[in-house]
Amino acid sequence: MTTGGPFRLDGKHALVTGAASGIGQAIAELLAAEGARVWVTDRDGRGGQATVEGIRASGGRAELEPLDVTDDAGMSALAARLPPLHILVNNAGIGHVGDLLSTSGADLDRLYAVNLRGVFNGCKAFVPAMLAARQGSVINLASVGGIVAVRERLAYTTTKFAVVGLTKSLALDHSHTGVRFNCICPGRVETPFVKARLAESPDPEGTYRAMSSTQLTGRMARPAEIAAAALYLAADASAMVTGSALMVDGGWSAGK
Repeated sequence: MTTGGPFRLDGKHALVTGAASGIGQAIAELLAAEGARVWVTDRDGRGGQATVEGIRASGGRAELEPLDVTDDAGMSALAARLPPLHILVNNAGIGHVGDLLSTSGADLDRLYAVNLRGVFNGCKAFVPAMLAARQGSVINLASVGGIVAVRERLAYTTTKFAVVGLTKSLALDHSHTGVRFNCICPGRVETPFVKARLAESPDPEGTYRAMSSTQLTGRMARPAEIAAAALYLAADASAMVTGSALMVDGGWSAGK
């Protein structure tokens, strides 16, 4: 079902990184459902193709572009081949559990390469054409861990704080260009990774309650709920929104 009105994306070109599953897949599906032509990118070609086929089966337009966001040359080459984008969603990201003592320099470098440099690479490759056209919406996936520290997530929190800072800097540096820069800060989301963790638990219900306890809603978000926030930021309905960090965290950060 589509929303219609100011949320329609007919004639828009969109690219979503990390769209083979979870939040990225949900965003790609919703943008396509609202009329955008979507380029699905991911290192997981099989999962990415499944996303594309699902979009096409629902009557949307989508194409697969295998992509590693840490490959800046590959990202630039892709940008050179595609038409200018109207919507760029830098969603690809990875996590790591650990405090200072259990996080190595290699762990930090690995998360930096994907979570921060990957976002930078996407912007560096695709934003110049958006600036030249004086239009576009760039949406970066940060985290509640980009606003408040999360226990035993040192590397993850560090990189997600940086994504929020990068987004705000882009909005400030490129104000009055017609290009908007925003980020989304989800709390815990029922992604396939989380569902697999729950399935492995000897007490799935207890583990779910524990993982949801930080969120005032008492549950985790669904990927579709994060996608709805992305649609808002992509659409004309949010024309006055730039430089924001949109919290979709079930109230996690409310008391911080």
